[in-house]
Amino acid sequence: MPLDPYRAERDPERDAGVDHTGDEQDGRGDTFVVQEHHATALHWDVRLERDGVLVSWAVPKGLPLDPATNHLAKQTDDHALAHATAGTDAPEGEYGRGHVHVWDSGTYELEKWRPREVKVVLHGSRVDGRYVFFRTRRDDWMLHRMDGRPDGWLPVPRGLRPVLATLGPLPEGPQWSYELAWQGLRVLVAVVGGRLQVVDETGQDVTAAFPELRPMGLQLGSRQVLLDAELAVLDEAGRPDADRLAGRAATTRPGRPLLRGAPVQLLVHDLLHVEGEPLLDRPHAERRAALEALELGGPSWLVPPSPGSGQAVRAAAQERGLAVLAKRSDSAYRPGTRSPDWVTTV
Repeated sequence: MPLDPYRAERDPERDAGVDHTGDEQDGRGDTFVVQEHHATALHWDVRLERDGVLVSWAVPKGLPLDPATNHLAKQTDDHALAHATAGTDAPEGEYGRGHVHVWDSGTYELEKWRPREVKVVLHGSRVDGRYVFFRTRRDDWMLHRMDGRPDGWLPVPRGLRPVLATLGPLPEGPQWSYELAWQGLRVLVAVVGGRLQVVDETGQDVTAAFPELRPMGLQLGSRQVLLDAELAVLDEAGRPDADRLAGRAATTRPGRPLLRGAPVQLLVHDLLHVEGEPLLDRPHAERRAALEALELGGPSWLVPPSPGSGQAVRAAAQERGLAVLAKRSDSAYRPGTRSPDWVTTV
């Protein structure tokens, strides 16, 4: 029976979130579901109804929206039709363990179904377009978008450099916002398909040096973003420790003693791209509001508050021995420039 491998892996008494009787149900034959699955490794399960079951692939980076990029897909066991609407938390140690929620669902038009090629047109609320699964070897497939990019959607840009501030007296006025200048390591962080890449201001990929940041990609899930941030190692009083940061920056693959002795914090200050939309030309105040809407926060990353007045930030800076960074609220983000719209006191 098609569902025998699926049932053999599950314990209904421990995992009661889904009806496993599946093949008795009458499906329309054209439904699909994409489930975001926070298992050992984040992935998206793409399931197509076929002959009374859900034929399934695990796609580590989700459905591609750019035809220039193919995504790996691993074919998994067929699932029961009831799984199309399921959002479950399978117990640790059970098949399909981890949190699962429905990312998108809808109907599909079948163009071709062959042992090595499945071509469909998906009609969902989040994804719409022609896709083809093609087998490379055994259970390994690739997933390709056959249509062009969705209207207005652009991939996360690569190769940008952070904006640099000019040195000067602290400007005052309602057109300015204020932040603490942590004097850390400036980085741009791209997150695509739950995987992040950290690039320093010279353009070097330093992702492997800061493994404690990887869970931030899991928190963002399918949301694609590009962040302007800085890395700092803070002491017990919340002040940056330049020596310990230098030790972390000089180590490409830190061991556990260094991770414990010099844990980094990613301080996120700006949002440059989100969900296919570039924000570089948007006013800083809009980018800041979009950044706060992401609700980023975790053991090694946060969005520092931006108080309303320069005086409040100056007082906080003096208490911690830091400088102040002022940004014009109506300013665009100009990568790689030293901008007069960003002014720092150091």
